Amino acid sequence: MSRSARMLALAAALPAASLPAAAQQLSPQEQRIVQYVDAHADEAIAFLERVVNVNSGTLNPQGVREVGRMFGAPLDSLGFDVRWIELPDSLRRAGHLFASRRGSQGRRVLLIGHLDTVFERDDPFQRFVREGDMARGPGVNDMKGGDVVILYALKALHDAGALDGTTLTVAFTGDEESPGRPLEIARRDLIEAGRNSDVALEFETGARDSDTEYATVARRSSSGWTLTVRGRTAHSSGVFSEGTGSGAIYESARILNAFHEELRGEPYLTFNPGVIVGGTDVRYDPGESRGTAFGKTNVVAQSAIVTGDIRTLTDEQLRRTRERMRIIVERHLPRTEAEIAFTDGYPSMPPTPGNQAVLDLLNAVNADLRVPRMEALDPGRRGAADVSFVAPYVDALAGLGANGGGAHSANETIDLASFPLQVKRAALLIYRLTR
Repeated sequence: MSRSARMLALAAALPAASLPAAAQQLSPQEQRIVQYVDAHADEAIAFLERVVNVNSGTLNPQGVREVGRMFGAPLDSLGFDVRWIELPDSLRRAGHLFASRRGSQGRRVLLIGHLDTVFERDDPFQRFVREGDMARGPGVNDMKGGDVVILYALKALHDAGALDGTTLTVAFTGDEESPGRPLEIARRDLIEAGRNSDVALEFETGARDSDTEYATVARRSSSGWTLTVRGRTAHSSGVFSEGTGSGAIYESARILNAFHEELRGEPYLTFNPGVIVGGTDVRYDPGESRGTAFGKTNVVAQSAIVTGDIRTLTDEQLRRTRERMRIIVERHLPRTEAEIAFTDGYPSMPPTPGNQAVLDLLNAVNADLRVPRMEALDPGRRGAADVSFVAPYVDALAGLGANGGGAHSANETIDLASFPLQVKRAALLIYRLTR
């Protein structure tokens, strides 16, 4: 089915239920799905506690595989073909858990999560702690909470007999927080799953303000750059002279200031220099993101290295920004040289009518559940994620996971009171997409 045909199919499902005033009654099968979620809410939270208490930092392959086994077993019991995808040893990553069903009805839906967290084996933040309707723990919302939303939505569908005839793929990557390189290998299977799907739903942390919940129809890209600068080393008394010039650190400062002054302010464009080292002798290890520099105050700096990232909403914005950065770099202060190199990373997920149509269908679900509609999140508030790799091939919606806060910190929390609603939304959205 072409992308335009998918959009038309989604749109055809909307008119009768696109507004809260036109909310339909849940069908008997949908009512059974909702009842299952309510009846198994405590069970879902208990399962979440177990998986949070297994450390699965990206660089802990044994822990990532163990969490994969914990999800793989119940997916197998739901009739999915479960497989562990090993990655080459050179990537130094655990691999991915994929599970699939093949049927002939409705749209083919890809459900995206990840098993890894930013908390490695030596991190002191290691346990799930419940405090009333809130809980803390490593990865409790980013994104083991979202993974559990996927699992219990599928359990509810299975209980209602609603998985029969569907085509579904569950893709739990094992290195989302720090993907293996090259990305062409690390994300090959996810991209292939996207090519064979019609709609992708991604379950990263949900977003909300005090009175509004959001879903994500667009995400920015994340790619890298490295600036390498060379100057002429000499006694500092000669700096700025015709023979010595300005040195590598001044040239680095000129370039970074020009980035700041000339490129800043374009909607959804950010560029951040994260590390800078400069002096007479400079060493930088990109794999470890750390470096050393030696220099003296009375010596003009000979070398400097700066690394950073770029985030854009579209590929065209990225291409244009890179070209403008190259032009700035090529201006050169006297007796200096500089070059900038770019590395691809996570692509962008531009906003599309198809993505909006999936959100509209989700809001029909919200209307039928008698809860407020969700708005499209400002892409500037969201980082890159795995869904972007499949965005060129499918209509996509992201940010469907657990509500919480403090991701990537020792204050990472999940709102357990809203957790059953997240599961119900996911289950009913999948149900309607696959009818």
